[in-house]
Amino acid sequence: MFKNKFKTQDHLNRRVFMRGGACAMGAAAMASLGQQSAFAATDVPGGFPNFAPKAKRIIYLFQSGAPSQMDMFDPKPKMAERFGEDLPKSIRKGQRITTMTSGQKSLPVAPSIYKFKQHGESGMWMSELIPNMASIADKFCMVRSMFTEAINHDPAITFCQTGSQLAGRPSIGSWAGYGLGSECRDLPTYVVLTSFGSGRPDDQPLYDRLWGSGFLPSKHQGVKFRNNGDPVLYLSNPDGIDVGMRRRTIDRIVALNRERLKEVADPEIETRIAQYEMAFRMQDSVPQLMDFSDETKETLDSYGPDVHRAGSYASNCLIARRLAERDVRFVQLFHMGWDHHNNLPKKIRGQVNDTDQATAALINDLEQRGLLEDTLVVWGGEFGRTIYSQGKLTKQSYGRDHHPKCFTVLMAGAGVKSGLTYGATDDYCYNITENPVHVHDLNATILHLMGIDHEKLTYRYQGRDFRLTDVHGHVVHDILS
Repeated sequence: MFKNKFKTQDHLNRRVFMRGGACAMGAAAMASLGQQSAFAATDVPGGFPNFAPKAKRIIYLFQSGAPSQMDMFDPKPKMAERFGEDLPKSIRKGQRITTMTSGQKSLPVAPSIYKFKQHGESGMWMSELIPNMASIADKFCMVRSMFTEAINHDPAITFCQTGSQLAGRPSIGSWAGYGLGSECRDLPTYVVLTSFGSGRPDDQPLYDRLWGSGFLPSKHQGVKFRNNGDPVLYLSNPDGIDVGMRRRTIDRIVALNRERLKEVADPEIETRIAQYEMAFRMQDSVPQLMDFSDETKETLDSYGPDVHRAGSYASNCLIARRLAERDVRFVQLFHMGWDHHNNLPKKIRGQVNDTDQATAALINDLEQRGLLEDTLVVWGGEFGRTIYSQGKLTKQSYGRDHHPKCFTVLMAGAGVKSGLTYGATDDYCYNITENPVHVHDLNATILHLMGIDHEKLTYRYQGRDFRLTDVHGHVVHDILS
């Protein structure tokens, strides 16, 4: 008793405080750099979900680099007559363009070289590039009228993930985990998988802050699985350490952390305790997750030959289905390589070769296992691409610059209307003409399908209530089933 009393007095002693001040300040600085909050006041809120959810889980297939909507989803046949003509000022309307094309003498129209046709009972238009996705057209809800605010990759991807172009806000998966918690004891609530596209292997990098928890408690950040070696660092025990020894070590560390928690009441200590326990359980659950030996040959073949290559998009899609089976709340795949400023026809073929078959296989696989009815799958990038060519234009080759004013996102599964094409763009695929959907609207709709009112999921930080959709966003009820 007296020992604990004197220990507490030491924490209040001025000399002890000054002696430890340098370490304390250093820790505070590191917390700030790590986007942890010294001002965060609350943890998981009560009252969520606000209403019965349609989706228990999300699989977000993020196509990093921005796929060309007019070469895949939004046919513009009239542009064949406009080949090489300068983009009319009446269409551009003085809109900002990037420095990569602003110096060009002209902005020549580059019609897509790919053929489009209608698919399924819905008659959804898709190009010849994506025959497998086209074969399940009736399962998709296609939103052609997406728009965003950023014109360059990093702020645009950050905006899609966090609702802000500036780094530091919590990602959508972190918000979902914060509001709803986890239904899986042995795996993280929010798992991230990344893959490199063969269309442009040197494409824009991804940063871990894109799945960070920002100012939310750090236990809500996404856990990224690596492409090589152990999916999670230190998953395997070192030589000479067995399961029992690891368990006893963690028990001692947890006991020390609990004593410290009693003294200083830092919520991040609770996170540390929980993460030690999760890490221990993951030593068993993750190897089982990554072992495909229990999958049938038919299932493996449906995802394509790349499913056997660790870190590929196909392999990650199968892992996503296995995570869905285990009730992981939010799974996000980032596939790089869609940034095609030149020679797009060649490069985009590499990208669709990576993604087309595996995307269709994932959705079919989820449906066959009865998981699609309560899983929402989202497919899309950070913005669209221009009808005009960047660089040299020929009949068989062209590039496309960034275009935030219209692009396409696909959704399938829980709570969305299947076979629906929503929204429209003008003949140049440059401006939205019908049913615009902002990124905030998309995020509000995703949360709504999880049973969350996006205006109520807030977190007080530095004197202000923050939310994923900031002070914007409307649920797109027209696309909901």
